[in-house]
Amino acid sequence: MSIRHYTPRRRRHGQLSPRANALLITVVTIAILLQVIYPLVDGEFLRLLTINVVYWGAGAMLLHALLSYGFRYAFTYFSFTFAFALIIEHVGVLTAWPFGDYAYSNDLGYKVYEVPLVVPFAWIMMAHPVLIAARRIAGHWIFLYGGVALAAWDLFLDPMMVASGRWSWKVTGAHVPFQPEIPLSNTFGWLLSGMFLIGILHVSTPREKRRAGASFATTDAFLLWTLFSGVVGNLFFFHRPGIAFFAGIIFTAVLTPYFFNRWLGRP
Repeated sequence: MSIRHYTPRRRRHGQLSPRANALLITVVTIAILLQVIYPLVDGEFLRLLTINVVYWGAGAMLLHALLSYGFRYAFTYFSFTFAFALIIEHVGVLTAWPFGDYAYSNDLGYKVYEVPLVVPFAWIMMAHPVLIAARRIAGHWIFLYGGVALAAWDLFLDPMMVASGRWSWKVTGAHVPFQPEIPLSNTFGWLLSGMFLIGILHVSTPREKRRAGASFATTDAFLLWTLFSGVVGNLFFFHRPGIAFFAGIIFTAVLTPYFFNRWLGRP
């Protein structure tokens, strides 16, 4: 009779634990599935779904930030982005700078200084994947790439929210192409505030990923889904092909260098 020693199976060096990886994939999947449902519902269910889309998306990116870069990164990214978004949105509502003259409806729930609490979480949802992309390819121009990326994403977001009555603008001058309900100042406001946010996040958060941290597959999937859903949604569900092509071309141009770099496998 022989005695065999059982050796527990260990995960490979630099690999996230199966349980943590499963949790991350589950949260990201739920966040994306909620967006899939969005164009298929209306009324009160749509209002509640809109809020949950943002919270689940922000939660997914925060979880990835924690698992990939650690607590310091996640805490700094969350706290600064939340504070900055709340302040810049509050200033925007009161002074019409830098986004233009706009106001939020009461549909988005509890407000802090006239800004729905859910709004800063929309910034949190996109800041992390955009920072990852900018750090990989933009060199000394990370702040500029980040600002352009956030402004490009907003070309999909704002017309959808205005159409559903979540907020509205007073447009007195030039407007965004194919979006007569949104002033051009909003895009410039996103560009300026996005550059500032990503620039500060870059210098204040750790740059090295944890050895056993989460891969970038989930953030890559989230960015690709954001582009795909924006184009398909406007083409086939919201019946705004101009937005699909205009915003789609710009967001594709922004993301293509990043995904080409990832395809090449550069560190």
